[in-house]
Amino acid sequence: MEEGRAAPSPLLEPREGVPPVIASDAALDEAVAAFAAGTGPVAVDAERASGYRYGQRAYLVQLRRAGAGTALIDPVACPDLSDLNRALAGAEMVLHAANQDLPCLAEVGLAPRTLFDTELAGRLLGYPRVGLGAMVESVLGFTLEKGHSAADWSTRPLPDDWLRYAALDVELLVELRDVLYAELVTAGKLEWALQEFGAIADAPPKPPRSDPWRRTSGIHRVRNRRGLAVVREVWETRERLARELDLSPGRVLPDTAIVEMALAQPRTMADLFEIAAVKGRNARRHTTLWLRAVSRGRQLPEPALPEQNLPGEGPPPAHRWAERDPEAAARLSAARTVVAALADEHVLPSENLVQPDFIRRLSWSPPQSPDPEAIRAALDGLGARPWQADLVSVPLAKAWLRLESKGEL
Repeated sequence: MEEGRAAPSPLLEPREGVPPVIASDAALDEAVAAFAAGTGPVAVDAERASGYRYGQRAYLVQLRRAGAGTALIDPVACPDLSDLNRALAGAEMVLHAANQDLPCLAEVGLAPRTLFDTELAGRLLGYPRVGLGAMVESVLGFTLEKGHSAADWSTRPLPDDWLRYAALDVELLVELRDVLYAELVTAGKLEWALQEFGAIADAPPKPPRSDPWRRTSGIHRVRNRRGLAVVREVWETRERLARELDLSPGRVLPDTAIVEMALAQPRTMADLFEIAAVKGRNARRHTTLWLRAVSRGRQLPEPALPEQNLPGEGPPPAHRWAERDPEAAARLSAARTVVAALADEHVLPSENLVQPDFIRRLSWSPPQSPDPEAIRAALDGLGARPWQADLVSVPLAKAWLRLESKGEL
């Protein structure tokens, strides 16, 4: 602890106590009216059941606003919050790590038009730790309970101590926002933050991943197309079953079991039970499904087998650049040096100054004339915010010009 700084105070109870969970249309209507009559920004949070249930739906939505207090809404009992969304259309919504919660909030009809992300603000301001608990402690001098973030929030009824934890998550979020807003103004970074927040609010939903089965943990151990076919068949079987059972896929069958099946390709129940990772009630209950999936993968005709490596979108891995395109490797090295120096100068993480993927793509396929205007246009096309392109384009052009003058490009 810094000398002379008071010890943080534990935040144990919400100011107005823990409110009852809103689980009826009538109670929701009352909350909508109260929040519409409130003033100022609205603190918003959501609790999911990651690791327990299928998908990323919200199982509790928490809100707080001056004049309205705190509301805890059960989105299972009240799955449509569009009336609340309309009532708050003109209000700024304050979230911490907004990208984590926005998809599940959108599912229930809550979509901020204007937002303030306290985690992202902390990053732009150079805070070394940007978790909500760390930010509340370092900025406001309070400690939050950490115990229930990974709980199974699909549990009903929700325990009282979980509800207290959930209410406290929005208790000081607006106060945190107010201090960070002032610090952004002082640091000359408010416009940066507003551009970032706007980009988050305006971002379209992410498209589904192509070949999501290829993200199976440990799949690198499977070194042939036949084995990959088994991974795909078992993964897709698990996915269908997990959706049907409303369970996290890992609770139905762990990734390690899928990879081991692809390597061993069991033919009998005895073979399957020799795989140590096929354990747990769910994995053993559905052994017939797993064996059928393995069999389908083993019997696929050769042309139907998945490719070992799909052509990646964008440039190849950077470690291959030196031999494939030495000039691109030199550009990337110089660009990374520029970004790191700018990030140090402006006291923020380099990945928040500009996305590393943008730098890789720009270095691999630079503008025909890499002057500041062309670099800026290329960054705009990749999706960089104006403040990022403003900071990066001139020093990057100078760095690449120096390489050219040395004969390295």
